[in-house]
Amino acid sequence: MTENPNQPRAYDVVMGGQNTPPINAVVLGGIEGVKRRLANPEIEVRVAALKDALKYEEAGLDLIIQALQDKSNQIKFTAYSLLKDRTEPKVKQQLNKFFPRSQFDVITVNEFGQEISRRSQEARGFPEDLGKGVFLKMVSIPGGTFMMGSPETEKGRDSDEGPQHQVTVAPFFMGKYEVTQAQWKVVAALPQINISLNANPSRFKGANRPVQNVPWNEAQEFCARLSIKTGKTYRLPSEAEWEYACRAGTTTPFYFGETITTDLANYNGSSIYGSEWKGIDRQQTTDVGSFPPNAFGLYDMHGNVWEWCADSYHENYNGATSDGSVWESGGNNIRLVRGGSWFNSPAYCRSASRNSGALDYWYVILGFRVAVSSGFLL
Repeated sequence: MTENPNQPRAYDVVMGGQNTPPINAVVLGGIEGVKRRLANPEIEVRVAALKDALKYEEAGLDLIIQALQDKSNQIKFTAYSLLKDRTEPKVKQQLNKFFPRSQFDVITVNEFGQEISRRSQEARGFPEDLGKGVFLKMVSIPGGTFMMGSPETEKGRDSDEGPQHQVTVAPFFMGKYEVTQAQWKVVAALPQINISLNANPSRFKGANRPVQNVPWNEAQEFCARLSIKTGKTYRLPSEAEWEYACRAGTTTPFYFGETITTDLANYNGSSIYGSEWKGIDRQQTTDVGSFPPNAFGLYDMHGNVWEWCADSYHENYNGATSDGSVWESGGNNIRLVRGGSWFNSPAYCRSASRNSGALDYWYVILGFRVAVSSGFLL
């Protein structure tokens, strides 16, 4: 077989690369050299080896695919960044396992709560292994621009929901569900960073129900412990990220449309918002994921428990950030909660509805979900 003069051979040293050789190290050649460097304990050496592996066609591609299973998050996501735009079937198959797709139906209703459309949608994300058989499912939220807040004509609107303003949000990942009691218990057992955590704070018990009675500062502690465990920077979402993720491209009061029903969310169904019939007042939380998701594949963004955001509370959006970042300046120690709860009437569960609580305030209607920036993908 005639050798291709334009490709490295197994015994070649790769020339012309952009990576600086590690200090006090021997530069090994060929695919065998790449394999040797991938076994090096230094992360920087292994990252450089992965980038060089692309020069060796199929053999190098196979090494990068194998790196998707590496124990190091930095190596795994370096491999992902090198593969994400490739079209080979075997690469697509492995990426689907790495960031698996989920399919679901997106429902839209009219002011009477009647379903007027249903369409199939899919989302991608990844499961974070917390240990003890417990996983935290994260969903990819694409970046985009939206109008934050509510129009003055929206029913149930409060003055702190305006003025409406344009915000551009960068891509990030968000919890598919509110943090559950099972997830909380596992993370609460991890080493303390700043404050202690009660492993079982919730009133309505259930492993898959959302954790309740969680103050803002304890939600922050949860994120800090989770970050140390995983090597990713988990955090509470900004208020802008939360509303953008909740709306998922909609401009109506709810991501379901002009109203909601108790077939679609867990809230106080003895009250109505539009022209729908009264529904069920369950008077407690429900398992996460019990109701249909929005178009981003997020569940329970309306009702169940209020969800903490990172921002300080401001009485209106005058001077608000436009880049989706946390808004601190001019605020105070009161923090934002979003989404309404099982206790509230539907008006409080709207996409634009805002509420607040002190850093150490806890109650049976309060929970949270986590976010992580896409930057960990390198």
